Amino acid sequence: MLKEFKEFATRGNIMDMAIGVIIGGAFQKIVTSLVNDIIMPTVAIFTGKVDFSDLIFTVGNASIKYGAFVTAIIDFLIIAFSIFIAIKTANSINKRMEKIAKGELDKLNKKTKRLLKNKKEEQKSEKSVETEEETPESKTCPYCFSEINYKATRCPHCTSELECKNTSNTL
Repeated sequence: MLKEFKEFATRGNIMDMAIGVIIGGAFQKIVTSLVNDIIMPTVAIFTGKVDFSDLIFTVGNASIKYGAFVTAIIDFLIIAFSIFIAIKTANSINKRMEKIAKGELDKLNKKTKRLLKNKKEEQKSEKSVETEEETPESKTCPYCFSEINYKATRCPHCTSELECKNTSNTL
């Protein structure tokens, strides 16, 4: 059981999550400080109160601390917006990396376009040299004399195994 727990705890996703929780806690402290030390004093200029947590609405014997609630809402909005920006940026980077990996990046610079054009021209010239050795599209089965695909390794008509002349078809 201890071995299973060790494997679980050292798995990559668990470690990533733990690091995320630690960084999230530190980020929350930064945002709370931003709200309490910068935003709320700025709001106090307009409202006359620096500490919103003291704002209380009293109804009979019950006191509703709406000031602390407003501070918590501001904390939440800043954290949520920051996470939104971080995820949006990460998704944008991931999409860009996928496009680069697939070769679909639209905004190639002039040098890259020129290099690609030269490479295509080289490939065309190589293909013109290789036209002599083009492979046929079909062949005849030596057992049943049916016409079959050149790349076939087994005849679809008589199911005989065929000798593979093309080395690219061998396993």
